[in-house]
Amino acid sequence: MGHARIVHRMMGLGLIVALTLCGLASCQSEDNGGEPKTGAAAFYDGRSIRWIVPYIPGGGYDEYGRLLAPYIENYTGARVDIVNLPGAGGMRGVNDLFNAPSDGLTIGMINGSAMVTNEIAGIQGADYEIAEFEFLGRVVSDPRVFAVSVDSGFESIEEIWQSGSQLKIGATGLGGSTYVDAVITNEAFDFPLDVIHGFDSSAVVRQAMLRGDIIGTWGSWGSALDAVGTGRDTVVLQSGQQRIPELPDVPTTSELVDQTADPGRTRAILTAWANLHAVGRPIAAPPGTPPDRVEFLSEAFYNALHDPELLADAERSGRPISYASAEEMRQFVVDATVMPDEIKQLFVRAIKGEL
Repeated sequence: MGHARIVHRMMGLGLIVALTLCGLASCQSEDNGGEPKTGAAAFYDGRSIRWIVPYIPGGGYDEYGRLLAPYIENYTGARVDIVNLPGAGGMRGVNDLFNAPSDGLTIGMINGSAMVTNEIAGIQGADYEIAEFEFLGRVVSDPRVFAVSVDSGFESIEEIWQSGSQLKIGATGLGGSTYVDAVITNEAFDFPLDVIHGFDSSAVVRQAMLRGDIIGTWGSWGSALDAVGTGRDTVVLQSGQQRIPELPDVPTTSELVDQTADPGRTRAILTAWANLHAVGRPIAAPPGTPPDRVEFLSEAFYNALHDPELLADAERSGRPISYASAEEMRQFVVDATVMPDEIKQLFVRAIKGEL
C-alpha cells in the first residue's frame, strides 16, 4: 500500500514538472514562429533595458530615445526604460554608461564628438575611454548649423562677420559639441562672437535666445529644426561641403574658406571638425558586455533603424536618421582622434576654454 502511494506521488510530481516545462516552452516560443528562443534572444525576452540619455527631457537626444524605444522593444522582446542623466555637458550620463554593469541591460546614446574631444583634452570628469565602449551603431550624424533668433535682426553670416562687435552666442558645458563648434569656427573664420557656455541643454540655450540674452547658437540641424520651422530662428551657416536640401540658400563653411587669411589652415581645421562630427550620436553599451549580447542588440538596432514605420515616424517628427554600423563607428572614433599635432592642440585649447 505504501509503495502504491509513493508511485502515485511520483507520477503526480512528474505531471507537474511536465506541465511546468510545457509552460516554459510555450513562453519561449511566443512570437518566434513556435521555436524556443535561445541565447541572447532568450536572455532579453521580458527583461528591462535601461537607456541612458545624457541630457534633460525634451531635447534632441531625449526625443530620439523615445522615438526609438518602442521599436527596440519590438526587436529585442525587452522593455526599454528611458533614464535622463543630464550634467557636465553630457559627461555625467556617459560616465554612468561606461561604469554600468556589463550585462547588456544598460545602453545609451552619447554625444560622440563632444566625448571624443573631452577625452583628447583630458577634461576633468571625463572618466571614460571612448574606444572601449561596445558600439551598437550610430543613429544620426546630421549637419551642424549656426542658427540665430529672428528677433536678433541678423539674416546672414556676412552681416554677423562684418558687425564689428562682440555678439553673444550660447553653448552647453565646456567641452560640449555646441561649445567646440562655436570656438573652433570662431578660430577658423575670426568671427566676432563671444561664446557664453554652461547651459544645461540646447533647449535651455534656445530659451535664452527667446529672451534676447544671446543672438544664437551652434548645434545639430535636428536640434534647430523645430525653432526654424516655427519661424523663431533662422540658419545663417551650415557645416560641410554641400548644402543640404532643406537649406539650399544657406552657405557652408567650406564656401567661406577662401575668404579667410590662411585658407590652408582653415581647411585643416574644418577637416578635423568634420571627422569629429562623423562620430555623431552613437548607441553604446558598457565595456565588456558579452559579445553575443552586443551582436543581438546591434542587429536589433539595425532592424529598428531600417524599419519603414520608424523611418516614417522620424520623418514626421523631423528627426533624420543616418545609420552607421558598429564597425564603422569604431573607424569613425579612430579618424576623429588622429589629427595633425597643431590642429589637435587647437582643439585641446578650444575644449579647455583657452580660445
